Amino acid sequence: MGKTIIVSNRLPVKIIHEDDSFYYMPSEGGLATGLSSIYKEGNNLWVGWPGQNIKKEAEQEQIKKDLKSENMIPVFLTQKLIENFYEGFSNDTIWPIFHYFLQYANFDPHLFDAYIEANKVFCDAVVEVAAEDDIIWVHDYQLLLLPQMIREKLPHVGIGFFQHIPFPSYEVFRMMPWRKKILRGMLGADLVGFHTYDDMRHFLSSVSRLVGIPTSQGRIETGNRIIEVDSFPMGIDYNKYAMSAASPKTIDKEISYRASLGDQQLIISIDRLDYSKGLPKRLVAFELFLKKYPEFQEKVSIIMIVVPSRDNVGQYKELKEEVDLLVGRINGNFGKLNWTPVHYFYRSFSLESISAFYRMAHVALVTPMRDGMNLVCKEFIASRLDKTGVLILSEMAGASKELSDAILVNPNDDEQMVEAIYQALNMPDEEQITHIGTMQETLKRYNINHWVSIFMERLAHIIEVQKSMATKNIDEQNSPTIVEAFSKANNRILFLDYDGTLVGFHPDPAMAKPDAELLRTLKKLTANPKNRVVIISGRDRETLEAWLGHFPLDIIAEHGVWLKEKKKEWHPIAKLRNQWKNEFRPIIEAYVDRTPGSFIETKDHSLVWHFRKVETGLGELRSRELSSHLKYLSAEKNLQVLEGDMVVEVKNADVNKGRAAQKWLDTFENDFVVAIGDDWTDEDTFKAMPEDAITIKVGNTSSAAKYNVPSFKEVRKLLTALAKE
Repeated sequence: MGKTIIVSNRLPVKIIHEDDSFYYMPSEGGLATGLSSIYKEGNNLWVGWPGQNIKKEAEQEQIKKDLKSENMIPVFLTQKLIENFYEGFSNDTIWPIFHYFLQYANFDPHLFDAYIEANKVFCDAVVEVAAEDDIIWVHDYQLLLLPQMIREKLPHVGIGFFQHIPFPSYEVFRMMPWRKKILRGMLGADLVGFHTYDDMRHFLSSVSRLVGIPTSQGRIETGNRIIEVDSFPMGIDYNKYAMSAASPKTIDKEISYRASLGDQQLIISIDRLDYSKGLPKRLVAFELFLKKYPEFQEKVSIIMIVVPSRDNVGQYKELKEEVDLLVGRINGNFGKLNWTPVHYFYRSFSLESISAFYRMAHVALVTPMRDGMNLVCKEFIASRLDKTGVLILSEMAGASKELSDAILVNPNDDEQMVEAIYQALNMPDEEQITHIGTMQETLKRYNINHWVSIFMERLAHIIEVQKSMATKNIDEQNSPTIVEAFSKANNRILFLDYDGTLVGFHPDPAMAKPDAELLRTLKKLTANPKNRVVIISGRDRETLEAWLGHFPLDIIAEHGVWLKEKKKEWHPIAKLRNQWKNEFRPIIEAYVDRTPGSFIETKDHSLVWHFRKVETGLGELRSRELSSHLKYLSAEKNLQVLEGDMVVEVKNADVNKGRAAQKWLDTFENDFVVAIGDDWTDEDTFKAMPEDAITIKVGNTSSAAKYNVPSFKEVRKLLTALAKE
């Protein structure tokens, strides 16, 4: 295994440029803290923008040299690119869409062009220092295109991607003009991580409905790779905040602050200036609380710390003005000479000061309108050394999924917020200690180091899965070996599925006729007396004979119901009863009535419901309903329900492709057998094959087959090569 390369928009340092010299201050963010255990080891690296527009080449070289000793690789961006990529597309398009504030989204194509350009700059920086055996971990919404860009340059490298902000529902995400490009960019990764299951679910839904790639149980099949998608709730450096809360500096500050504020119950609110944080709603709720419960006037104050952010941008400037007005109104209407309801600070504070506020506060009010995780609430919990205090937390924050002992609120519900404040201020100490203690145990276990290790473990696992699959893929290296073994044999049987194996899928199954290329290949294969070609398909016998019956080949139709050797007549594999069709047809027809675009195909001994033309999402939903319904009805009727590619089929359970294929193996002498199929119904064929057979699954789902190929195109290439022997 090679080195690990972390890639994020910003490096974990702040560069200070004074008097022609550069000074480097480590970042205090949770990500920098958690990943320090990775990038500082050995020859591992962190690639990112240093946070300033460094124009002079000599200065860039100096920074590169300085940061190299810290295992950091700076990426330099022009001022225009910073404005259009970071301030533009990242924060004016992705940020509002992903936080459900569509009214603020800017869909300027020039900004997306800058986003592509910046991601390419990051890609070039990564490729310059990366090798195929490295692991690359890409972070966050500024670099959504980067995984695929790296994949194109380094096809076999292991790539993880983690999104730190929410991923919106399909209905919101589809509003973006560049939605497919963004999804394909993310799908360059082997492992895609989110904070919550909801974000993961939204992403999988968008992949399925917008890109048309099937997903199953958190895995995505892209033809030649399997991508894993999972949720990894990010923790904090618990010990850092607990120790800071116990430090003498923090305690001195707390004593000083308490002396200034007097004997009051305190509510702490800490956020960056952003419309996603719900600051105005928080203030309105506090104002309503003071009106509804006047007995708390002069007894409770809120300390509101708002960290400056983009206040030169229109909506942020308006947000600050709204907050300023609300603070002024509340303090003007309720304040007294000896009591200020809202202590408002528009600036950042040191860690010791923040820890002092956490220690002092009786209540933490953390009510964002939408947040990927939110670490403020976790920092508050870790700082409560005596286990007292109450956390009021928005349901819309990712952290709410872990901290269920908090008072959870809908930040849009003013009345609920008011009652939550009242409940928190009146909660008995014993109850506080129980809740805080439970949440502390959770945060201790699932801390930042746990988050890093779990993500890296899953990434290593999926990379191993990719490697094991790569050994099964038929490519330029092992294809000649198969062809050579084929050429030496004298009695060769080829079992070939049709749809998805010899031809691609078509919205209208009747249109998936064999083309000229396939007909030429089959003509050559069947002309060789050493070959016995068997088409083994779920299609009806009439269609297969019409399309392929003029060749000297064998046909197994309807998953093994009907058999036909070359130059002989059709015969069923067994005597089968069809009375069950009268009971099942009305049920399937009811699903056709409910599902525009679907239709029934009637075969001699089976009924098939097709949904390839149905709206993406609806078809999958209805197929699961129908399959479940049919399985329940067929439980005691000796019938089998098959879920294929955009079809649900019910048939007699006594027959399958494997049983039919076995007849050929028992009847005809053979010294080389190959079986190729794409559907899970072909698994019966694979299982029936002798140990030395070449079995090939089209697609990358788990299979009993020995080999994989991405699509029917690779099957044709192999068959063309075999036809020459």
